[in-house]
Amino acid sequence: MSGRHEKDKGVNVQVLLRCRPFSEDELRSNAPQVVTCNDYQREVAVSQNIAGKHIDRVFTFDKVFGPLAQQKDLYEQAVVPIVNEVLEGFNCTIFAYGQTGTGKTYTMEGECKRAKSGPNGELPSEAGVIPRAVQQIFDTLESQNAEYSVKVTFLELYNEEITDLLAPEEISRIASEEKQKKQLPLMEDGKGGVLVRGLEEEIVASATEIFTLLERGSAKRRTAETLLNKQSSRSHSLFSITIHIKEATPEGEELIKCGKLNLVDLAGSENISRSGAREGRAREAGEINKSLLTLGRVINALVEHLGHIPYRDSKLTRLLRDSLGGRTKTCIIATVSPAVHCLEETLSTLDYACRAKNIKNKPEVNQKMMKSTLIKDLYGEIERLKAEVYATREKNGVYIPKERYYQEESERKAMADQIEQMGVLIETHQKQSEEWRERHDARVRQCSDLSSKLSATEKNLNQTIKLLTCTEEELTKCRYGLKERDFRV
Repeated sequence: MSGRHEKDKGVNVQVLLRCRPFSEDELRSNAPQVVTCNDYQREVAVSQNIAGKHIDRVFTFDKVFGPLAQQKDLYEQAVVPIVNEVLEGFNCTIFAYGQTGTGKTYTMEGECKRAKSGPNGELPSEAGVIPRAVQQIFDTLESQNAEYSVKVTFLELYNEEITDLLAPEEISRIASEEKQKKQLPLMEDGKGGVLVRGLEEEIVASATEIFTLLERGSAKRRTAETLLNKQSSRSHSLFSITIHIKEATPEGEELIKCGKLNLVDLAGSENISRSGAREGRAREAGEINKSLLTLGRVINALVEHLGHIPYRDSKLTRLLRDSLGGRTKTCIIATVSPAVHCLEETLSTLDYACRAKNIKNKPEVNQKMMKSTLIKDLYGEIERLKAEVYATREKNGVYIPKERYYQEESERKAMADQIEQMGVLIETHQKQSEEWRERHDARVRQCSDLSSKLSATEKNLNQTIKLLTCTEEELTKCRYGLKERDFRV
């Protein structure tokens, strides 16, 4: 009973803090250190005197990784359990947030080129969360001797436009030449989440294939030099790995277990003026800050338990909707710089991360599907896509199959009828409400009239009582007078 109660309450989003080492430029300029990490106490202290004002704050997180922490340390302590949960059938999200140049992309991707791997095929020490997660997934699947399938997607969100980073080269080249890069729309999936329509799904059979796709997609990401980072990612990226694993029940029935891992690298959260951005880059930074600002508003609304959560105010928050307050297990890696010149952004990141700790998700393991049901659904999807392709080839423009058109028209008509019925119902309720209001007003007027009559009656009654009292006094006097006269006689 208590376990169910805990599930209903939800679990907090896990928040990690990573502080990068000083850069070469910062070491040469002897930049003062304002951030101190205590990995064992899970605390980050910020201390500095500025213009006579002393800043001395301490923040506590689920885990803290100081400048000396290695990629392997962070992964083994924080990410290994998350990947294990994905393999158990959960949806999990890991995303990095912080100022440009604090190591978000390094933490998420690192150095994953196989050319630099060890003699036994192990990953290089600089490999980040994504390549290590990929390696763990395939090592685990292969050790289980289970039948499985793995597919990946890789998208970029830039200036509120979604681009497929795994689209075939020929399509990307043509789109680039025409300067009409295809933007992918977001669609509701009917389960509280969203889907990116038309996103390329690559089926992969090994970790090496994923590394190749990751490098290909990363090369397409928009980067630009800023004062804070010479190779700054100017977009948000979302790399997703979906795993299907076949299981057999004691009765011999085949089931499919599904888990999904979302790995998100957010663009830098720096102040526009401090980043050195000008004109187009400044507008770009403004769009980045706008989406991150919306993300901040969503976090605040979730923490404060507000009735309206502004997920729909940006595509970033729509993509992360299930990861923030939904059914997904989520881990946020906040990255900061130890140097004094980044103090403002560092404090902003730390405040942001502390608020996010209070978000509660309600993770649910994905329902296992019968293999036959999954195959049937896939065949249905294939037939639907074939029909759409055929309809498009037959005519110029955007067309849909006749059956789907009739189905959608039927749904629209049913919805229109429902809206009309609701309109009639509302009108009826309004009339009833008006009648009740008129009756109420009449009763109020009647009560007012009766109250006036009652007041007049009470006044008359009081006057009558007074008159009666006077009459009784006169009568008493007369009786005394008569008795006195009779006595004299």
